Amino acid sequence: MTRTELTEKIIAHKMLKGIKWSDVADKVGQSKEWTTAALMGQLSLTKEQAEAAGNALGMNFGDEEIGLLMTVPYRGSLDTQVPTDPLIYRFYEITQIFGTTMKALIEEEFGDGIMSAIDFTININRKEDPKGDRVVVTLDGKFLPYKMY
Repeated sequence: MTRTELTEKIIAHKMLKGIKWSDVADKVGQSKEWTTAALMGQLSLTKEQAEAAGNALGMNFGDEEIGLLMTVPYRGSLDTQVPTDPLIYRFYEITQIFGTTMKALIEEEFGDGIMSAIDFTININRKEDPKGDRVVVTLDGKFLPYKMY
């Protein structure tokens, strides 16, 4: 079994059983965002986290599956440079339109550097609105200044 095949198996099982990522995350002891990324193959889990995820999903992972979940992944889940999935494409579109603005405002506030994607959290929430519910995405990353040497 490959890591990609395990991801597909997890997703199919989760869908068939009607399990929510947040329920799995509660058992794993991490945020729903982190747990989802890990089970989608973008982060590695500890043995205890992998076992807890398997139990929460009702999958009772074997040694091979736990080993795959513990392996440091080759990150990047998109097959193309420009994403074709409409929801993911919107984030690409947001970056195309507002990326230079975000860069300018971050540099104005912090200086020359980047936002970490390692020392980082993401939160995805729903905000009720009479005109249609809103998606609230919060990206929270440590600022990393470029060094002079």
